[in-house]
Amino acid sequence: MNQPAYERIAADLRSRIARGDLAPGARLPARQDLAVEYDAAQGVVTEATKLLVREGLLVSRPGAGMFVRRRPQRRALVRSWFRERRAGSPFAQQMQEQGRQGVWEYRSDTMQAPAEVRDRLGLAEPDSETHDVMRTAYVFRSDDDESPWMTSTSWEPLSITKGTAIAFPEAGPHAGCGVTHRMAAIGIEVDAWDEEVWARPASPEEARQLGVGPGSVVLVVERSYFAGEQVVEVADIIVPADSTKLIYNGPVGDGHARPSQ
Repeated sequence: MNQPAYERIAADLRSRIARGDLAPGARLPARQDLAVEYDAAQGVVTEATKLLVREGLLVSRPGAGMFVRRRPQRRALVRSWFRERRAGSPFAQQMQEQGRQGVWEYRSDTMQAPAEVRDRLGLAEPDSETHDVMRTAYVFRSDDDESPWMTSTSWEPLSITKGTAIAFPEAGPHAGCGVTHRMAAIGIEVDAWDEEVWARPASPEEARQLGVGPGSVVLVVERSYFAGEQVVEVADIIVPADSTKLIYNGPVGDGHARPSQ
């Protein structure tokens, strides 16, 4: 089967980028020049460059042209039960260990949990429009980096937190603390957690929040915290796949977690 012309052009440009012939930050030749070079219609060249934009190899700058995307330095996020057992914000701790200051924006509001969240929290089907969870949406960043590190949306059952000092995760005497310490403040011992990680294209809103190109691949970390059989929080953490590595570690037996790298 003959390879479509746009795929052939994309493959050659991809090879030139990999070899360094087109260096990070370099501007591609104009579309009409590429059309002459590859003996193809300009529309075919456009399809080839669109493919490479979706792959994260090129970035389009309106009015300036098409550029080879600079590969971001890979950033490390440690996922550790030992870390979650410490007081304070786990993200702030990680940034401090890396010589940075962690900052975040957030918005908390009550809502009726969507069906998928209800299932993860083990909530019964609603019989009205009553709000039954506190949702908090975050954007996390460090003070020395323009682009955010991650977004996170968490949901906690109001049946657990309503009317307590931890009802709003970022307000009150326990503001900014991790889930285990906030729940301990109202007598609930969080004793287990799990995370499922998978990849998908970013939604338009996620791409905007993370400062990545439309359709860029992100890693989704679906997190759950348990107190016995009860789920006390679920969250979706979204990170750019090409600039983030997730590091999982924890204690063995009576030992301690390895220091983060």
